[in-house]
Amino acid sequence: MGTGRMEAFSDGVLAIIITIMVLEMKVPRGVEPGSLLPLVPVFLSYVLSFVFLGIYWNNHHHLLQAAERVDGRVLWANLHLLFWLSLVPFVTGWMGENDFAAVPVALYGVVLLGAAFAYTLLTLALVARHGTDSRLATALGSDWKGRLSLVAYAVAIPLAFVHPGISCALYVGVAIAWLVPDRRIERTLVP
Repeated sequence: MGTGRMEAFSDGVLAIIITIMVLEMKVPRGVEPGSLLPLVPVFLSYVLSFVFLGIYWNNHHHLLQAAERVDGRVLWANLHLLFWLSLVPFVTGWMGENDFAAVPVALYGVVLLGAAFAYTLLTLALVARHGTDSRLATALGSDWKGRLSLVAYAVAIPLAFVHPGISCALYVGVAIAWLVPDRRIERTLVP
């Protein structure tokens, strides 16, 4: 099977997830600039999640451009990733509405860890489909940023109960690391 349907479906799901996130932000009752102050944590959590979803969309796009075909295992791995990403609006809203309290920040990390793990499984399923000596496998390489992200999320979850700000700083650090587009696939597959 080609990758077109899977990519189109994933793009649609991500668009819906982003739409749900923005619709969860409530309009303040007042017209004064000060009426926006209570929304600052909600907005900050939205921005962080929007960046994460953008990172996943960008890397997912590159990954599927490098893939030539998918199979049932790849489709299920992709659905697994979309499951975790579909939880982002809930944890984003909970974290923002509760001023970055420990439990919501920890659960946010659980969702990020689940999504990162699911993305790793998707890449492994694609490599299994294409072969370990394929150009895709070569392009993916060692994936040090992916492994580092998993570790950062795993560390951030319990740290949320020590100080949620440390966990949030780790989440932001991972996002910053991924803001620079992953060029492994482009370097290997584009002449």
